[in-house]
This record gives sequence, structure tokens and C-alpha cells, in this order.
Amino acid sequence: MTDRQTDRQTDRQTDRQTDRQTDRQTDRQTDRQTDRQTDRQTDRQTDRQTDRQTDRQTDRQTDRQTDRQTDRQTD
Repeated sequence: MTDRQTDRQTDRQTDRQTDRQTDRQTDRQTDRQTDRQTDRQTDRQTDRQTDRQTDRQTDRQTDRQTDRQTDRQTD
């Protein structure tokens, strides 16, 4: 092989390697971003669900107490 051919081959290999690295980095970044978004959405959903459950439980307890007091007063 001539020096030119060797240089071209080396250049192609270097270009491919650089392209692969860039692809990997882009993939990682995209994955991290997607993971963060998913985590945020999941956290929000979980928070809402927890809030609803807590509200229901509090409402039930309050209703029971009110019922008891009403029962006592009518007795």
C-alpha cells in the first residue's frame, strides 16, 4: 500500500471511531434525559396518588368522628 492509501484508510477508521463515540454519547445523553423525564412524571403521579389517598383517609376519619359526635348528642 502506498502512503496515501494508508492515510485514507487511517482517516476512515478514525472517522468511524469518532462517529461511534458521538453516537454513544448522544444515546447516553438521550437516555439520561428520558430517564429524568420519566422519573419526574412518575414522582408527580405518585405524589398525586398519595395525596388522594391521604385526603380520602382524612375525610373518612373526619366523617366517623362527626358521626360519633352526632350519635352522642342525639342519645
